[in-house]
Amino acid sequence: MMITKIYANTEVDQAAAEIKLGELVAFPTETVYGLGADATNEQAVKRVYLAKGRPSDNPLIVTVSSPEMAAEYIEDFGSYGQKLINDFWPGPLTLVFKIKPGSLSSAVTGGLETAAFRMPENEVTRKMIELAGVPIVGPSANSSGKPSPTTAQHVFHDMEGKIAGILDDGPTKVGVESTIVDLSIDSPAILRPGGVTLNELEDTLGVKVLSDQHKVGAKETPKAPGMKYKHYAPAAQVLIVADKDWPQALEWAANQKEKVAMMALSTTLENSQIPGNVVTYDMGADLTSATHRLFDGLRHFDNDEPVNWILACSFKEEGLGAAYMNRLKKAAGDQFFKAKID
Repeated sequence: MMITKIYANTEVDQAAAEIKLGELVAFPTETVYGLGADATNEQAVKRVYLAKGRPSDNPLIVTVSSPEMAAEYIEDFGSYGQKLINDFWPGPLTLVFKIKPGSLSSAVTGGLETAAFRMPENEVTRKMIELAGVPIVGPSANSSGKPSPTTAQHVFHDMEGKIAGILDDGPTKVGVESTIVDLSIDSPAILRPGGVTLNELEDTLGVKVLSDQHKVGAKETPKAPGMKYKHYAPAAQVLIVADKDWPQALEWAANQKEKVAMMALSTTLENSQIPGNVVTYDMGADLTSATHRLFDGLRHFDNDEPVNWILACSFKEEGLGAAYMNRLKKAAGDQFFKAKID
């Protein structure tokens, strides 16, 4: 079995050397940890699918250190692309462009004539890409379908023995993956909500951005990750709980024979009568902290304190709440706790 080394953020040159050799190295971003391989090395890219157990028609994001690196593969940024790059790169925004014919392997694009590009805020990762001299593919560094990793330890749990190394730069900041916007069509469209919100995109572009493009059909190849297959799901069944339904959800939990997990805001935990068989995870004070902690909480009840049921708090699907609920709904398979109506 391969030995997976954890590189400190001062050892970025060693991580870059592994990428040059065609090895896989997990890397930090401001959103989640990604799984990196030379995007121009088809064999290395194919090994990413194997390491993750990921369907090969699910395209990979191309992660770059600069707009200039991305321009080598893209036909034209266009006015919308240039505006979004100016305002949000580096940052948690991925942009889908038409690419130059033959510039990237179908292993990267899923056989499409488009590819998704991202320039992360994390300086350590940008330095690694710069030293490697090539863009890298960057799907989340977890087993396919499982909650995304927000620490190097999460990556090690899923990828030990499967990849050469993990570049450790501490916990991520945002906690959910980047917003993905399709610029390969006439009207900009959000394919996956994330840290950059609909309002921010429309303010920059001055036009309406489509925001209901998150799913594709069973036989359709998605333009971006997270649109087709089950994502972010722990072993336990997740039930989404509306604020008003917590009393009944906890009453239901008390009647279960096994432990039930409760992922809720601090105020909810403080003001609830929590049964003895319910274990809790504090999601913090607000939506921002809850988004940051979502994947960590799901992983906690997968790896550290296994349960069969997870009750998780919900938010309005607007602003950052759209990104939070997008991930939570996928983790839950769209299952909500249904309170009984008297």
